[in-house]
Amino acid sequence: MTALALTAAELRRVVRDRTFLFFIVLLPVLIILLIGVTISGNEAIRVGVVGERSTSLAGRLAQQLASELDAAPALTVESLTSRDAALGALRRGQVSAVVVVTDDLDGALRSGRSVSLPVLIPGAAQTSQAALAGISAAVAQHSAAVQAARFATGLGQRGFEENLTVAERLQAARAAAPLRLEVVDSTSNYLPMGFSYSAPTMLVLFVFVNALAGGGAIIQTRRYGIFSRALAAPTRPRDLVLGEALCYLALTVGQAILIVGIGSVLFGVSWGNPTAAAALVLVWAMVGTGAGMASGTMFRTPEQAGAIGPAIGIAFGMLGGCMWPLEIVPESVRALGHLTPHAWAVDAWVELLSRGGGLADIAGYLAILALYAVVLLVFASLRLRSSLVTS
Repeated sequence: MTALALTAAELRRVVRDRTFLFFIVLLPVLIILLIGVTISGNEAIRVGVVGERSTSLAGRLAQQLASELDAAPALTVESLTSRDAALGALRRGQVSAVVVVTDDLDGALRSGRSVSLPVLIPGAAQTSQAALAGISAAVAQHSAAVQAARFATGLGQRGFEENLTVAERLQAARAAAPLRLEVVDSTSNYLPMGFSYSAPTMLVLFVFVNALAGGGAIIQTRRYGIFSRALAAPTRPRDLVLGEALCYLALTVGQAILIVGIGSVLFGVSWGNPTAAAALVLVWAMVGTGAGMASGTMFRTPEQAGAIGPAIGIAFGMLGGCMWPLEIVPESVRALGHLTPHAWAVDAWVELLSRGGGLADIAGYLAILALYAVVLLVFASLRLRSSLVTS
């Protein structure tokens, strides 16, 4: 009963701390929203269009090509004023590719000559390759209308302009075959994009970071003499250790449940198999509990716990794949990242959310995380009990 009383007292003290509540409740939601919006799967690829030597596209065919590009479902077209502006937009990542429309485009197409359209891309980035595919499709559609108009003109049926208008009208009226694209990859090593990426990774990050920062509560409890007064009564040190453990477990589980709920309700995140997700959340909360208690026994002042603890947690999160997939980093960095529990937690979420795994599929990850939790909890409990006995 003493352990539960200490847990209740600690929780009441935390709830009164508005700064700590900000980091537990509001900040994770803001970060999830920011990262989710930033990396959300926006299907529209930005493409710039610029004239070769002029600020505007000369000729009907050049303008029609720009309209074809803008009408492509995968592309969003931005008109650029000059080639230098196009290069600047590419360097800033404002566009994924730039189509340079040559000044002789109209004349060449009307006379039947071949035309080369320079396309500027920043490199072999995936979005640039996707932009090239969309541009090629739009150019092919534009070329088909021009060729049909030239063919009809060659047969002596009306003029080129009139034939081009008829070809464009027929092309627009002809329904394209419906196409549904579905990517199935049972071996994906990446979390889904958007909020389905930011929510689980921020759950892993903030549960750990806030637990480390919350280690200052143990230091304050010792400073206020609460431990000493409790030990003056017929209270065993292990009861106080258990009370602190239950307090941190309640905080970590509460924050995890909050992130899961907000992710589901506000951002539409699907957390995969419910049983497996609940087990992963609970085991990770135990890891955070051990980390928070260890923080409270290793730092000397609450200020140290509040400053150094989050820095350590963020560094572990970066190494563990909370900010970016570990698949994109060198093998040595990936191996270093798996020295942290974060990498194993993110791997487990990948198994659940990207591969549709269940409890059996993440059993290995849960075992590794449970080992981290046991080591941290034993280490922190022994240190805390030793300090209580010594005092």
